[in-house]
Amino acid sequence: MLKTESKTVNSGYSHLAKIFHWGFVVLFSYGIFKQIEDIKQLEDLALLKFEIYFALFFIVLLLIRFVYMKRTQRSSLPPDTPKAQKTLAKLVHYGMYAGMVSIALSGLIIGCFYWVGLKGGLLVNFLISWHETSVSTVYWLIGLHLVGAIFHRFKKDEVWDSMVPILQSKK
Repeated sequence: MLKTESKTVNSGYSHLAKIFHWGFVVLFSYGIFKQIEDIKQLEDLALLKFEIYFALFFIVLLLIRFVYMKRTQRSSLPPDTPKAQKTLAKLVHYGMYAGMVSIALSGLIIGCFYWVGLKGGLLVNFLISWHETSVSTVYWLIGLHLVGAIFHRFKKDEVWDSMVPILQSKK
C-alpha cells in the first residue's frame, strides 16, 4: 500500500515483507515442532545453548521485521474498512508481535536461570506459566489472523492477495 497526497493505493506488500511473513510462519512452526517437553531436557548443555541462541535470534529477527514493516509497509485494508475492523486487525497484529517476543523472552529467561542453576521454585514456575500462557495466547491470535485472512479471501477485497501467493482473487 503506497500513500499518495490524496489517496491510498493498494499495491500489496513488498517481496521482503512477504519473506518476513512467511519466513516467520516457518520459523515459529519450527520453534513449536522442536520445543522441549520437559524442563529437565535443559540438562543437556548443547540443547540449552541452542534454545538460548534460538530465542535471541528470534527476538532480534522479530524486532527487525517489526521496524521494517512499520517504516516501509502500510495496511492493505481498503480505506472503507470499518474502524472496529481496523482496530481489531491492529490488535491482533501487535498482539502476535508482543506474544512472540513474550514466548522467546520468557524462554530465554528460563534458559538463563537454568544455566546458573535455578531449576525450580516459585520464580521458575512463574516463568514457565508466563511462557505457556504466551504460547496459548499466540495460538489464539494466529487463529484470529487466519480467520481474518480467510474472511478477506471470500470478500475478494485484495487483502488476501496482498500477502498470500496462492488462490488469488483478482479479477
